Amino acid sequence: MSAIDTLEEPSTLGQGPHDDSPLEMAELRRYRRGDASPDTDLLAAERQGQRVVVRWANGDTGEFPQMWLRDHCACAECRHPMTRERLYKLMDDPLWARLAEQDGLTRIDIEADRLVLVWADGHVSRFDAGWLHQRRPGQALASLLPPARAWRERFQPERVDYTEFTESDAGRAQWVTAVLRDGLALLDDGPRELETVSRIAERIGPMRSTNFGGRFDVQSKPNPNNAAFTAIGLELHTDLPNWRQPPDIQLLYCLENAAEGGESSFTDGFAAAEALRERAPKAFEILAHTPIDFRFQDEGHDIAVHEPIIDLDADGHPREIRFNNWIRDTLSLPADQMEAWYAAYREFWQELRDPARRVELSLAPGQMVAFDNRRVLHGRNAFDPNTGKRHLQGLYLDRDMLESHLRVLSR
Repeated sequence: MSAIDTLEEPSTLGQGPHDDSPLEMAELRRYRRGDASPDTDLLAAERQGQRVVVRWANGDTGEFPQMWLRDHCACAECRHPMTRERLYKLMDDPLWARLAEQDGLTRIDIEADRLVLVWADGHVSRFDAGWLHQRRPGQALASLLPPARAWRERFQPERVDYTEFTESDAGRAQWVTAVLRDGLALLDDGPRELETVSRIAERIGPMRSTNFGGRFDVQSKPNPNNAAFTAIGLELHTDLPNWRQPPDIQLLYCLENAAEGGESSFTDGFAAAEALRERAPKAFEILAHTPIDFRFQDEGHDIAVHEPIIDLDADGHPREIRFNNWIRDTLSLPADQMEAWYAAYREFWQELRDPARRVELSLAPGQMVAFDNRRVLHGRNAFDPNTGKRHLQGLYLDRDMLESHLRVLSR
């Protein structure tokens, strides 16, 4: 089942205040009202101090501060009816101080399975029962996006046909879901035409430009300013870790691949980091909490950053991997930390090379690989340019654009 199969039906627009249809709450996110069952029918609502306590038919309760309810009013005065942007300004509300007290409300009613509040200044707010249930305090809103899934042994990336991607929302949702979930996906049987990768990207969003431009050609050429533009083998790495915000998603489209060698390889950096944490926790902590310098220089650019190899989110999970041995700058650490850092670096490199988590493939003309550059490391075997032509075209996309596209497809 794709992510799009699990999304909810859209709410009805433009209903009147006493209509029995779901009340439009002026948000693009859908909510399940529960109109097919009595589970989220409103049974009772009462004021308790500075809060309104709501009880639904399924036994759930929610305690909503008056301030939150007033801030989330969905009427046309408080939300723009076209853009759905919030118009209500809590800073300019003369009633605000009274919302922290019991007299902020004058009436609480339930009408047609809606909570109706009349405020002390006469303003009326209406809330759909299902919408309130989904947003009751302490209840996390379900994400429309797939969670990251660690690669297991013998992992194989999802494959989507080019025609399915270009001609159906379901095919495009399948591909975007795989890229977001696994960090790696393939597109098969596309045309062998220049700039096809640009046309694919345009269906998702604008390309992300870097010091290498927008779209770039990956082929051996004289006087290269990057190892990718040579025929040498490339160790597993992430692109542009010397940027404060490296590119998110990389697309590589194969136009020609007749040279001997040049197989592409990939590994899940998050899975490798977690394996390191389990096997060598001290090494993990060093790489996660010791910033080092990355730097790229050529005649026109000098881009540098000071960040750790493994970046963690607020919950301690890997959020980003910066691993590129070519453009590590001078290791500027106190002498008594250097040996420990090098030992940890070698431990992590060993995990990254684990063949159990490695995917190796030879791209065929008309085939495209997409991967999360801040999670999945990629590399390539050396190839012999004298045995045939090898030409790939690539570009970067922002992850925000893929997530946005999947949300739009859900509508």
